[in-house]
Amino acid sequence: MLCLPLLHSCKSKGVSAPAVDEVSAEDQAVEDPVLAAVDKYLVDEIGSRYSPGEVCIPCSVIMDVKDSDDGETLVSGSFWVFNYVRSGDTLKTVSGGHHPGIMHVRTDGDDFKVASFDAVGDGSDYLPSARRLFGDRFDAFQELVSDDLRREAVRSAAVTDYVRRNKLPVTMYQNFGWDPVRIGDPE
Repeated sequence: MLCLPLLHSCKSKGVSAPAVDEVSAEDQAVEDPVLAAVDKYLVDEIGSRYSPGEVCIPCSVIMDVKDSDDGETLVSGSFWVFNYVRSGDTLKTVSGGHHPGIMHVRTDGDDFKVASFDAVGDGSDYLPSARRLFGDRFDAFQELVSDDLRREAVRSAAVTDYVRRNKLPVTMYQNFGWDPVRIGDPE
């Protein structure tokens, strides 16, 4: 997904989403297959565990992508998934959550798929598991997951891209109890 460092807050009424360059058909054809596999996993395996919506949109804030010695590609990051229902011109969040960790992506014939996911634990297991998974990169991981502005910029870009690719008549998205956030005009 796009990582656009932009200062904006979902709490502000009528906030505009970050400007996102239009994605051409050629750009979509050369989309990174590793990151596409991560998005597919987030939607199919994680998004499906939440209360369903009409639309499931992943939001990946990537820390790094590295090839391992055993042929896997390791994608470290702060992975989010959001399920929405459409209400008029607004996608309203009905469920979703945060799943930080490391995705192990392998080739599957001509395709890529997530073979396994080392997830950071919940509750009292959060810090010990994050330290174990990220080791000497723990401080960088903590900085990544605590950067709300970056996450919301990436989320806004992901929603905008989804709306444009699917030609939805949607101009905003909204979390329960928060003001709607304006996205780019759908094509």
